Amino acid sequence: MPALVCVARIGAAHGVRGAVKLWTFTEDPFAVRTYGLLSSKDGKRQFEVATARAAKDHLVATFKGVTTRDEAERLNGIELYVAREKLPATDEGEYYHTDLIGLAAVTTAGDALGRVLAIHNFGAGDIIEIAPPKGTTMLLPFTDAVVPEVDIAGGRVVIALPEEIEGEDPSLGRPGLVRNLRTGGRDP
Repeated sequence: MPALVCVARIGAAHGVRGAVKLWTFTEDPFAVRTYGLLSSKDGKRQFEVATARAAKDHLVATFKGVTTRDEAERLNGIELYVAREKLPATDEGEYYHTDLIGLAAVTTAGDALGRVLAIHNFGAGDIIEIAPPKGTTMLLPFTDAVVPEVDIAGGRVVIALPEEIEGEDPSLGRPGLVRNLRTGGRDP
């Protein structure tokens, strides 16, 4: 089975004629119309975008064969996937999440840290989540300073662990928490 990439998620029904809110995960939101058939993760259901128009922060779309609000409501929450090879090539320094997830994470000294679990973006930039062999996951900025090397062919990312990160200690209600990422402990 070819590698699949999630390109959109169907949201709530919109109107009475089978339209839905469509949240896309592509640089160009309308690119979902150019990939042909989109499938559910298990591949059992396929969808073809019939129409799409821009809305506030999503698209309003219809799918071929979906003509009523009831049919549209049953699609809510379905993620839509496309085969990796249908996607355009990436530029240097750009990666599809699917290409990064599962890669080994090593320090600049070559010590194993774990595996890339996910890439997140909560609004302040990309974050790489690394699952160590045991213990809690690490969330680090996905920047050139922290991730100086991505070697997809070699199956690894190199992580330059920051010595300290300043932030806020919610229990103190003020800035100043310094967490040593190497030990996970607080500095005095």
